[in-house]
Amino acid sequence: MNAIGLLVIILFILMVFVGGGQGIKAFLGLIINFFVIFILIILINWQFNPYVVTAIMGTIILAVAIYLGADNADVADTAFKTSVIVVAILMLLSVVIQYFGQFQGFANENSEELEGLSLTVGLSFSHIAMIVMVISILGAVSEAAMAIVADLNEVVQRTTDMTSQSLYAHTRIIGGQILGTAINTLFFGVLGANLPLLIWFVRLKYSLAMFVNAKLLMVEVVTMVLGMLGILLSIWLASWFVVRRYVRQQKVGINNERDI
Repeated sequence: MNAIGLLVIILFILMVFVGGGQGIKAFLGLIINFFVIFILIILINWQFNPYVVTAIMGTIILAVAIYLGADNADVADTAFKTSVIVVAILMLLSVVIQYFGQFQGFANENSEELEGLSLTVGLSFSHIAMIVMVISILGAVSEAAMAIVADLNEVVQRTTDMTSQSLYAHTRIIGGQILGTAINTLFFGVLGANLPLLIWFVRLKYSLAMFVNAKLLMVEVVTMVLGMLGILLSIWLASWFVVRRYVRQQKVGINNERDI
């Protein structure tokens, strides 16, 4: 057994130990999403429209991650609706950023790995860069949406006589806590993954201008910023959906009391 197989087994055992049945469903969701991404790669290779394929596969990934990771249908519905809207916005934004930034393709630092290989693969590297950006932000968006909706739903259930103003105050407090931890997680994840590249740039005495224009680094930075924007939008939009639903339920309750 190789190291990856051992780590997968350890992950499965810990997910079952911590989450029980919910952990099993979450692990199943990981496996399903792995195959979904594999199908996405095949469809892109077969020259299907990259925008349509990315939109469909991204929606499937979000649905699997959210509905197999939640035990409350209302929470899952709100988180899924929020995630789809936010990812659609970020997908459009990634297309615009890619058009002006031109992050596609390989950099000079890839020359050694690419030596002797053909680059005429018949695919648009611009589309591939957009797909990478969108797929990379799905986890951050769905996690932030699930966290804020689940926490606010718990607050509403525990305090049935809460006013809408009080719920708005809770959204700011809970949203701020989720925002800080989620953005830090995203930042240090990208920093840790690219630390060898940063050390290499420093050892080669890259100037500040070369740092800013380094394609390998900038595509990671742009993806990280898009993920941070996704977290911000998810928290704001999910909070608005929860408060809107709570206010509507309050109005229905008041009307029912008047009818009685």
